[in-house]
Amino acid sequence: MLVLGIESSCDETGVALVEAAGPGVPRLLAHGLHSQIQMHQAYGGVVPELASRDHIRRVLPLTEQVLAETGRSLAEVDVVAYTRGPGLAGALLVGAGVACALGAATARPVLGVHHLEGHLLSPFLSADPPQFPFVALLVSGGHTQLMRVDGVGRYELLGETIDDAAGEAFDKSAKLLGLGYPGGPALSRLAQQGDAAAFKLPRPLLHSGDLDFSFAGLKTAVLTQAKKLGGELEARKADLAASTEAAIAEVLVKKSLAALKATGLKRMVVAGGVGANRLLREQLNAACARLGVRVHYPELHLCTDNGAMIAMAAAMRLQDGQAVATRTYAFDVKPRWDLATV
Repeated sequence: MLVLGIESSCDETGVALVEAAGPGVPRLLAHGLHSQIQMHQAYGGVVPELASRDHIRRVLPLTEQVLAETGRSLAEVDVVAYTRGPGLAGALLVGAGVACALGAATARPVLGVHHLEGHLLSPFLSADPPQFPFVALLVSGGHTQLMRVDGVGRYELLGETIDDAAGEAFDKSAKLLGLGYPGGPALSRLAQQGDAAAFKLPRPLLHSGDLDFSFAGLKTAVLTQAKKLGGELEARKADLAASTEAAIAEVLVKKSLAALKATGLKRMVVAGGVGANRLLREQLNAACARLGVRVHYPELHLCTDNGAMIAMAAAMRLQDGQAVATRTYAFDVKPRWDLATV
């Protein structure tokens, strides 16, 4: 079974082809990705209308590129999958519309995929795929969640953010420090030059006794500290960046360890853009190694949004009988969509 996956939920256009043969993990044949970062930098963040228009320009050339790389034709594709949500409504509509048009033109069934499920299953694309069950830390954009994953489509929410997500804390703190867009990677790069113990920043809900997160207070503390520094901010910017990154990483690691203890599981998956953070990986790997816990990540280039994770999630759902692709080409999208309802 060949699955063509299309991702267009925000500011990356992704297309990929995955092959599922037999009971094993589906295999990624090729993927293409276009990032809109350069286009949105002038505005300091994603402009939804511009994002949608750029998806229109990119999705078909990327599809042609992926098919050419694999030597396959559109007629050989068995299922066309696309991101149905959550995400920007206009951007989602582009991917859904193209996928359903391709399906209708070739009489192939289509399948809408949950964006976060794509991230959740993205470590199965790696050379060291996990095995069920596991605890998953999803840290993607506006989402920070801990989940127990017993199989494809069998997800139990353990905890989530009650306000800002980890990715938003990175991006908003970076903006306060004047680091530009995208803020998270810029803050992490600057943090490598600073002293993480230079400023005592809060670790919200660290000792709350539950598995929920809150990062809005941390962002406010960064703002307060930046104002206190005044003219000294430029000279201390790296220290403040390092202290901010350390606070976010500590909360994510401690809550993840608490989730492992609560479930008794010995395997963990970290997925989403923040999962590429160097400090988070170092601290989580060290802590889990002491506990005899295996940690799995997607490959670094597949941490951000991409078509490979959408094709993989669709293939795994179809293999497991958790979804049925249809030849109903009328489509809708879900800009807000709770993963627990999938």
